[in-house]
Amino acid sequence: MSIRVAIIGCGNRGADVYAHHLTEQGATITHLIDPKPERLREVAERLGIAANHCFTDARKFFTLGQVADAVVIATPDDQHVLPCLDALRLGYDVLLEKPICLSESDLDLLLSAEEASTGRVSVCHVLRATPFFREVAQVIGSGQLGQLIGIMLTENVAHWHYAHSYVRGNWRSSPPAAPFLLAKSVHDLDLLRWWAGSAPERVQSVGHLHHFRPEMAPAEAAAQCLDCPVMGCPSDARTIYRTRDPHTWPVTVLTAGGRTLEQALRESPYGECVYLGKNNVCDHQAVTVQFASGVTAQLTVTAFTRNNTRTLKVVGSHGELRGQMDYGELEWHDFRTGQCQRWSVDVTGNHGGGDRALVADWLAYLRREAPLPTPLSESLDSHRMAFAAERDRKQ
Repeated sequence: MSIRVAIIGCGNRGADVYAHHLTEQGATITHLIDPKPERLREVAERLGIAANHCFTDARKFFTLGQVADAVVIATPDDQHVLPCLDALRLGYDVLLEKPICLSESDLDLLLSAEEASTGRVSVCHVLRATPFFREVAQVIGSGQLGQLIGIMLTENVAHWHYAHSYVRGNWRSSPPAAPFLLAKSVHDLDLLRWWAGSAPERVQSVGHLHHFRPEMAPAEAAAQCLDCPVMGCPSDARTIYRTRDPHTWPVTVLTAGGRTLEQALRESPYGECVYLGKNNVCDHQAVTVQFASGVTAQLTVTAFTRNNTRTLKVVGSHGELRGQMDYGELEWHDFRTGQCQRWSVDVTGNHGGGDRALVADWLAYLRREAPLPTPLSESLDSHRMAFAAERDRKQ
C-alpha cells in the first residue's frame, strides 16, 4: 500500500529529511507547499512533482480537500498551528515538526482539534525512535536498575552547531522562533517524560546568554567573517562551512535555492560575526523536573562542547546506567554483584537513526500495521515542561 503524503514546508527537515525517508520507504509525495518559489522548484524537480501540485500558500492546498492520506508539517516554528488545524479539519493524519507551537494555550487548542478529528497528530520526537534511546528505555523498563530514582541528561550542542542554528540561523531570536530549550531540547524533555513514565509535576530552570554578545567580540572583529582578520575564532564561518561536506547539512542550508557557498558567506546571516547582537536565546541552560512517579530529572543544554551529542546517567536503587550517544556506548553497573556490562548500539544516520525510524513508525501507523507511536496528549507534556522552564528562568 503506497501512502500519499503532502509536504508543507520544504526546508531541510521537510524536503531533505522527511520527504527523503518517506520515498525511500515506499510512500509517494503528492504535493509540495513552501513560500519560497526557488526552493519549491528545486525540490519539485528533485522529487518529480508536477508544477500544478506545488503551492506557495498552504491555504490554497487545503481548498483541494483531502487529496492525500497524510501531511508533514515542517514549516518555521511560528507557523505550525494553523496548517495543523486545517489538516485536522479535513481528517488528515499529521506528522508535525517540533516545537508544536510557541504559545502554551495552543497546546490545548491542538489537542481539542485532534479529539474532534478523524486524523491523528504524531510529533516529530525523533529521539524516541532512535535505537540508542530505545535501548535505554528497555533497560529502565526491565527493572534491572531497581527503583528508578533519577535521570541526568546533557545535550551537548557543539559550539559550531550553536553558532550555525542559534546565532546565525532561524532559531537565533525568540520570538519569532521558539526559546532555546523549546527549539533544541523539547526532544530531551520528551525522553525524560518517556523514561519517568508519568507526567511532570514541578519544573525549575536557570539559563542565560553568556557569551555570544557584542561586548565579547575581539577588538578587531569585522561584521562579516570573510572580512575578519581575527584568527582562531571558534565560530569563524569560513572554517565551519568550508571544511564540511558541501552536499550535507549544515552546508546545504546555505546553498539551498542555488546559491554557492561563497555567495552565502557574503550575503546571508551565515557569514556574519557571532557577536553582532542579533541573537537573544540562551547558550547554557539547566532544568530540573520532578515527575509524579517520584523520579527527579536534570537536563543541561549547552553550546560550549566539542561534540554534538547527548550523554546520560540513569540511577536506580540497584544500579546505574551510563551512555554516550555519538559512540552508541552504554554501561550498566549492578550494585548487587559489582559487575559492569558494556555494549554498543548502532547510531548511524541522522539523529542516530531516529529520523529513518520515526518515518518507519509513522508509515506503519498509516498502513494500520501498528498503533500511533506516541499519543499527542503525552507529547504535549514535553512542551508544557519547556514553557514552565522558560517562565521559571525569566523569573
